Amino acid sequence: MTDRQELAWLDAHDQAELIRTGRIGADELAEAAIERIEATQATVGAVPITDYERARKQAGDPGLRRTLTGPEPPGPLAGVPFLLKDLGAPCAGLEATQGSGLLAGFVPDQDSTLVERFKAGGLLILGRSNSAEFGVLPTTEPRGHGPTRNPWDLGRSAGGSSGGAAAAVAAGLVPVAHANDAGGSIRIPAACCGVFGLKPTRARTPLGPQVGDLMNGLASEHVVSRSVRDSAAALDLIAGPAPGDPYPAPPAPGPFRDALAAPPRPLRIAFTTRAGTGPLDATCAEAVREAARLCADLGHTVTEDAPAPTMPDVADAFLDVWAAGVSSAVTAQSAVAGRTPAADAVEELTWSLYERGRSLSAAHYLLRIGHLQRAARALAAFHDSYDVLLSAVTASPPPPLGFCAHGTPEQQLDRALAFAHETPLANLTGQPAMSVPLHHDAAGLPVGVQFTGRYGDEHTLLALAAQLEQARPWAQRRPPLTRL
Repeated sequence: MTDRQELAWLDAHDQAELIRTGRIGADELAEAAIERIEATQATVGAVPITDYERARKQAGDPGLRRTLTGPEPPGPLAGVPFLLKDLGAPCAGLEATQGSGLLAGFVPDQDSTLVERFKAGGLLILGRSNSAEFGVLPTTEPRGHGPTRNPWDLGRSAGGSSGGAAAAVAAGLVPVAHANDAGGSIRIPAACCGVFGLKPTRARTPLGPQVGDLMNGLASEHVVSRSVRDSAAALDLIAGPAPGDPYPAPPAPGPFRDALAAPPRPLRIAFTTRAGTGPLDATCAEAVREAARLCADLGHTVTEDAPAPTMPDVADAFLDVWAAGVSSAVTAQSAVAGRTPAADAVEELTWSLYERGRSLSAAHYLLRIGHLQRAARALAAFHDSYDVLLSAVTASPPPPLGFCAHGTPEQQLDRALAFAHETPLANLTGQPAMSVPLHHDAAGLPVGVQFTGRYGDEHTLLALAAQLEQARPWAQRRPPLTRL
């Protein structure tokens, strides 16, 4: 197959299979992806940092070609074009700005463990996808690189902070892309862009060697993808502790791809359409109810119920920990890059969080952590009665670009937190949670729904996602290419 338009819509497994069977070369596949990135950058703005020459050299290497077409390729995604998010995941020789002008031009000299594992699996890194500055917002409109636009409506947000990754997958630039999540940053853009996004269990994926954990374990690394099987295969590539990690996730019962082999056992699923820190839009509530009906039709026991506490109960404590994390990240990244944090070098909200974090005492921080840990125990106890919780990802369909950009930093933060709905709750507990693209609104915009599983139990979520994907396929839905 050489039709580049159709290549764009194959998932990573199918693209890798074309390489393995010799029907296309990794160099041709990479060139097709580069062509799509370049053709859409002025409109979508998903990939502000590129590394084409190194990617072309690697893709055209005869030794790589023999490896990819040999009897034992590095993995089921080997040779597939890939993007790293411009937040975290240091990669030697590839600029890393954390979405900020403060770090423009900084190039790490060491791969993170995560990047080493992506490379070992044969993924071909073409560049970095756009991110909100230091990941502070659920939209991707950094001052330094400009906005990432939603491929379904170029006037709408792609979500954040992994908006560049989700938009790139939705627009057919790459089939799978690195993303990370400390408060919804995988699930929110996946919901906005109509792709699949799983946040793994706390510590399932590595952050080292530069970092032990982030924000007391809020952050997880993984991908957004077009298919469930790509997400499972990527998790197989990167999961597992590294030497010196502060704590591991519970051992998985086997490869994550094995979860897709058969439908899940009948599950006890709770669903809720309750408000978060703001009201829940009727469209998002209906998406949850529609997903609940689908789960019931598939043989699961579905009950309307919700855990306590709610997001408003933990919002202040979460924001203090979030501010401390942002302040720490700005300080640490600036030191590594040889820069000095300054108000005029970052966005107003970032600076506000930086100063808020610096003002917190150690005692106050630990009190906040204790509050969140007590809440996490209460949330986790809910799963004594239920296997899965179904809820909304965001409080509304994808909002217009700029929806967080006006008002004081406090007002911007309140608006962002309201849009993020209750996604941070799974970060507080460390539970796995996924956004599944089952719904579109009347205007054709994607509306994801969230499923949260027990701590350490990605297998149940992936099995359910595969069942939902088969029942309501989403891969054939494509944004209008003529606009892109």
